[in-house]
Parts: sequence; structure tokens; C-alpha cells
Amino acid sequence: VCWWCCEGVKSSSSQSLLLQIGEAMLEEEAREAEKEKMKHMDENCPALTIPSSMEELQELCRKLHKQIDLVDEERYDMEIKVTKSNKEIDDLKMMVQDLKGKFKKPALKRVRMSADAMLAALLGSKHKVSMDLRANLKQVKKEVKDEEKQTGDWRKTIEDKAGMDGRKKMFETEA
Repeated sequence: VCWWCCEGVKSSSSQSLLLQIGEAMLEEEAREAEKEKMKHMDENCPALTIPSSMEELQELCRKLHKQIDLVDEERYDMEIKVTKSNKEIDDLKMMVQDLKGKFKKPALKRVRMSADAMLAALLGSKHKVSMDLRANLKQVKKEVKDEEKQTGDWRKTIEDKAGMDGRKKMFETEA
């Protein structure tokens, strides 16, 4: 019985029959997978016999190390293939996305919002305290340097040197 045969019949008996068939198929697949696993294990993993002498034990260890190295090489090669395939898949997805059309970013609207309103929007009900950004600023007093006190204002020295009077004074001091 298949689903297209029972499509017109809307009875619960046909649905339960389909469920029973599906269960039987799943059980059969599980048994087949278990048989395949056991067959693979019998072929690739023979029964282990522990040798009695030291030389035989060392030879067994060498053999096992060689097999481990082979398996590691195969695993590494498989990992490289998988990463290459994943990269190709990602590249193809990007190409498909590019072929479908460019994604246009919507124009953002300017919104005037106070810091309190922004924090309330971001944090939601967690935000209780109003925030005054200038309240935590440090007060700094401007200190006048000693050099400026001694030399005076630079504007006054420029004004003194400007004009004919300033040049006359310069010549008198040089001579």
C-alpha cells in the first residue's frame, strides 16, 4: 500500500497501516545498518590474539602503529576533502545569491533620541536610572604657566614692534 493509493480514503485505518509499514521499513534499515557494521568490523578488525613472547608483542605493536598511521592519513585526507567541498558549497551559494540580485540596504532614517530614551529602548524595563552625561565630568581649572606670566602677553609685544614706532625702537636697540 502506498500513500497515493490511500489519498482519497480519509480513514484512520489507512493512516495506521501506513505508520505500521513505515515502522517496519525503519526497523529493516536499522537491521541492515547493523549487519553492514558487523561485516566491516569482521573484515577490517580481526580478533586480537595476545602473543606470549616479547618479540611477537613488539611486532604486534609495530603492526598496530602502522595501521593507526594509515587510518590517520585517511582521516586527514577526508577532512581536507570535506573542507574543500564546504568551501566550494559556500562559494556556489554566494554565486547563486549574486545571480538572484543584489541585496539593497534600506535607507536609514535619522531619529532624534535622548540618551535616556536610547537606553530605555535598548535595555527595556531594566533601565530605571536617568542618565546625565555631564554630571560625571571632572572639573578642570586652567593654570597659567610661569613663562606666560614673565613674558607677558605675546599680542602686546607684537603690537609694540608693529608700525614705525616699533621699527624705530628696534633700530635704536640694535645701534
